[in-house]
Amino acid sequence: MARRKRLDLPTEPFSAELETKSAFTPRARMPIADVAGDTAGRAALEEVAAEMTAAETEGRVVKKIPIADVEIQHLARDRMVIDGEEMEVLKTSMATRGQQTPIEVVRTGATYGLISGMRRVAALKALGETHVLALVRRPETAEAAYLAMVEENEIRANLSYYERANIAVMAVGQGVYPTPKRAVAGLFAHASSAKRSKIAKFLIIRETIGKGLKFPAAIPEKLGLALASAIEADRSVATRLSGALRKTPPEDAAAERRAIERALKAPKEGGAEDTPPDREVAPGVVLKAGRGRVALSGPGVDAAFVEALRDWAVSHAKDSEAKR
Repeated sequence: MARRKRLDLPTEPFSAELETKSAFTPRARMPIADVAGDTAGRAALEEVAAEMTAAETEGRVVKKIPIADVEIQHLARDRMVIDGEEMEVLKTSMATRGQQTPIEVVRTGATYGLISGMRRVAALKALGETHVLALVRRPETAEAAYLAMVEENEIRANLSYYERANIAVMAVGQGVYPTPKRAVAGLFAHASSAKRSKIAKFLIIRETIGKGLKFPAAIPEKLGLALASAIEADRSVATRLSGALRKTPPEDAAAERRAIERALKAPKEGGAEDTPPDREVAPGVVLKAGRGRVALSGPGVDAAFVEALRDWAVSHAKDSEAKR
């Protein structure tokens, strides 16, 4: 039987050359993968940049801007009075939690014109802050800017009816609307028709005695509506009230309200004490005149008299119409 040949294991380690040749070498990355990766990365960056640009253009990006660069009176402000107690609450909140809601501004060259957020700016200034968070809007028209301001205040802290009427008049003065009534319809388009009607009533107060009032924003709704109706019916009420306010200037809102109440209770011009006495204008015909009313009575007021009076009234009306 043949003898098997014995194989001896090598006693020397594998050579470096063999080790190198036997080691696994990964395939190099294909150039097309690098190109595809770079293209996708650039597309993603461009998409993000485009979205950021659109967000900034549309006023959706919150920026931190210097308070000193904010022009409070860029628009005629609708709020005439800032309630001290409400301001203290706002300051305490901001001191504790910081500014939670940005203001709205519009770029005006090197500065920013305030659209909404006057109380927040005032509170931050009182707290010694130097910057404010803001949304930089780009309203297409002045009307859009005023509408944004009014709606902001309608949502957050209601204005008084006088303040609403006042901003309507101010908007007309800025050339935003042609008439106060058009301004009310535009600025308060989302309000109920009843609310717009009440604002229109306060326009009467603003336009007749507004300059003589020291605390108009404090006039309660019910009292203001009564005053407006009284002035509408008799303009002498406005004259009488303005004279009383000039003679005795009110020290506070309560005193001014009392003056308004007195004016409403005072007898109107042309009242009973000013009515001329009855007089006989023809044999047997007595004339009694009052505000917008004439009464004829007596034995002389017979059928023929009434017919003649009717003919005269018709003729007089025609002549008056022709003169117009």
